[in-house]
Amino acid sequence: MAQQAAQRWLTRDVVGLALNRFLSDFGHEAGTAILPSFLVLLGAPPFALGLIEAVSDGLSSAFKLIGGWIGDRVQDRRGFAAIAYAITGITTGMYALASAWLGVLAARTLGWAGRGFRSPLHDALLADAVPAEARGRAFGLDEAADTLGAISGPALALLLVGLLATGENALSIYQLIFVISVLPGLLAAASILFLVRERADRRVGARAFGASLRALPPRFRRYLIGIAIFGVGDFSHTLLILYAVTALSPSLGAEAANSLAILLYTIHNVFYALGAYPFGWLADRIGKRTMLIAAYCLAVLMNLLLISAPSAIAIIALIFVLGGVVYAAQQALERAIAADLVDESVRSTGFGALAAINGVGDFISSLVVGALWTVFSPSVAFGYSLLMTALGALTISYVLRQR
Repeated sequence: MAQQAAQRWLTRDVVGLALNRFLSDFGHEAGTAILPSFLVLLGAPPFALGLIEAVSDGLSSAFKLIGGWIGDRVQDRRGFAAIAYAITGITTGMYALASAWLGVLAARTLGWAGRGFRSPLHDALLADAVPAEARGRAFGLDEAADTLGAISGPALALLLVGLLATGENALSIYQLIFVISVLPGLLAAASILFLVRERADRRVGARAFGASLRALPPRFRRYLIGIAIFGVGDFSHTLLILYAVTALSPSLGAEAANSLAILLYTIHNVFYALGAYPFGWLADRIGKRTMLIAAYCLAVLMNLLLISAPSAIAIIALIFVLGGVVYAAQQALERAIAADLVDESVRSTGFGALAAINGVGDFISSLVVGALWTVFSPSVAFGYSLLMTALGALTISYVLRQR
């Protein structure tokens, strides 16, 4: 029975889409890892990276909605997705051509528009490729592939920098890595174009943009409200690095605390990568709603631990592990549940709305948590996060119990 079940969902489409996610993240995350150092060599002011990230992420969120809407209006979504993946890969290589930070801003903005546009198309193709009872596993595998790419790409980039870069040639080595990163981006486009099949019987709509949003089911809209409430408290887990350094420096010293914080964040990412598929597998057996609520409750527990301001290495390590597990379940199951709640005629639009809500939530949460940390204290910041993640968990629990 288990082998028959695997044959039903682990098809060439699912493998092609997972390979697509791995290659794409491998390429553009390799470029992202060295981007701050590259900007320093270009003489960029301190605010440049923040502005580049803010503009790029904002445009990416907008294009997630546009990409979702387009996906519901075209018969073959693969071509549009492949072009967007290629754009992201090519623009990462274009960083090498920049002689000033404004050139990086232009390339990053275009690339992240493509990244946003392709996201709902990819998710809708995956949802259509598997039966509903296997979506937890399919989205879990997809998320695991994405995370492995996000780990492997920067690891290779940092290895090349460590082996090849010196003071005199550092700039040229960074430029070489940017150029190399184009290849996995183009291979990601090829994998979705040649390995993934589009459903010939898929219904295509002709709704205007606003009409597509209005056509989303009421229950799904309520689901998005719960996602949004949780999201505005779900801060970027890179802030955990700052917390670890701050908490451990008095006992270990700044240098040792920094090294340990980076190691703990690596462990966080390992749990993120390895946890996505098991969570999806378990969700297909005991219920996606149950598993997503459990993941949200783990986020609440993580914030409770942070509020207590721990300085013991074991407790801080547990916090990083919890963060990785929460990310693994959240990223896989939010999309799998969305596929169940939205009719295929507006499924791409639904995924675009979900991705946009998450993008806005990420921006707000990190901004608010960072501001509360600066003005008051880390405990106040994590108290806000605790409140919003708990409210989000309660809202999602209520919404998903309804029919």
